[in-house]
Amino acid sequence: MDTVACIKRVPDTGAKLTLTDDEQEIDTSHLGFTISPHEECAVEEAIQVADDHDGTATVVSLGPADAEEQLRTGLAMTADEATLLETDGEEWRPRETAAALADALNGDAGTDPAFDLLLFGNESADVANHQVGVRVAERMDVPFVAGVSDLTIEDGTAVAERDVTGGTEVYELDLPAAVGVKEGLNTPRYASMRAKMQARKQSIGRQNPVAGEFDGAIEKVRLEAPESTEGAAEVLGEGPDAVPAVLDLLRDDLEVI
Repeated sequence: MDTVACIKRVPDTGAKLTLTDDEQEIDTSHLGFTISPHEECAVEEAIQVADDHDGTATVVSLGPADAEEQLRTGLAMTADEATLLETDGEEWRPRETAAALADALNGDAGTDPAFDLLLFGNESADVANHQVGVRVAERMDVPFVAGVSDLTIEDGTAVAERDVTGGTEVYELDLPAAVGVKEGLNTPRYASMRAKMQARKQSIGRQNPVAGEFDGAIEKVRLEAPESTEGAAEVLGEGPDAVPAVLDLLRDDLEVI
């Protein structure tokens, strides 16, 4: 069984974000980059399913040349192959991204999927559009379920579960199929230093997709950085001398006593 995990190069999720002067992009000059947490689980699941069903696991990313770093992370996690759909670094819209991925994931005949199971993170950690997975599945005419928190493969069928208010929904999808998985589906393996060094020597396939022309009714106006939640600490005193100030805070400000 052949699996594919699609990943995206995103800024470190714990980093402080600043915007460019025109408020159109994130200033990445001092940022580190990583794989989205949901997508780490997608890579891990692709590897586990391939191992359990005597197949291969491939990681694919659409992005700049620097996205090779994230693909090598997937290889260090023991994925078998990696492919970069290299762009000029500009952010592609979901429809463009989905079209390029669908074209790349078609088989040699250009009609049948070149996978049994295609995995996405439920959403990327940067823009969180929730669109690419379902758009790829629609273009390739394969079933798709998002928000997957548990996944098993049984006799050519994927059984996907997702949590909903008050219970769980269970879906059966005939393979080939695509799923969007959530963080917590599994525990992604830690790549050892030896595995990382070996991954640096592995070859990465490359394609150069061309962004299609799509008429869009949605236009990005600007980005807004989240307000800082940092607060200054106030020292109320030391030892017994601080007791009255602490009592005043609990009684008058917090109203807990």
